Amino acid sequence: MEAWIVSLLAASIPFFGICYGHQLLARAAGGQVGYHPRGEEIGTVPVHLLLDCAGDTLFRSLPQSFPVHVTHEQTVLCLPPGAKRLAANAYEPHHAFRLGDCAWGVQFHPEYNADIMRSYIMEEADDIRAAGQDVAEILGTISETPFAAETLRNFARFVEERTL
Repeated sequence: MEAWIVSLLAASIPFFGICYGHQLLARAAGGQVGYHPRGEEIGTVPVHLLLDCAGDTLFRSLPQSFPVHVTHEQTVLCLPPGAKRLAANAYEPHHAFRLGDCAWGVQFHPEYNADIMRSYIMEEADDIRAAGQDVAEILGTISETPFAAETLRNFARFVEERTL
């Protein structure tokens, strides 16, 4: 199913996988994906950049820790061979990784703003409650995530520079 991702990697074509795309990238390259053993991570949560992130194209302009929007039950359980782990938090050890010099995956949603995250939570409120989580508490975590959004701009700059 992910053969097209393997062909992009082989051709060094820039790739940025977000959430499910992050998981597809990992699986296509030989990693392992499945349900997170602790259940769903949802809301606005902090992520922390790791040592392998120093100088990374997507993350070099970002602070050591910053908030991101998340909603995922599945996760990258094991990174693919050769992947560099870039960001994590206490819940998710593989929030971001890089393969080679032009493929990244992020479990978080840099494309979401606070209004989108709130709407998503409200749409999923019954399921969130059924999973034993407090919807009001999760809604209380929501904030804007400008540093997460910066990863999208950094990726766009990277692609633009490669095409000049």
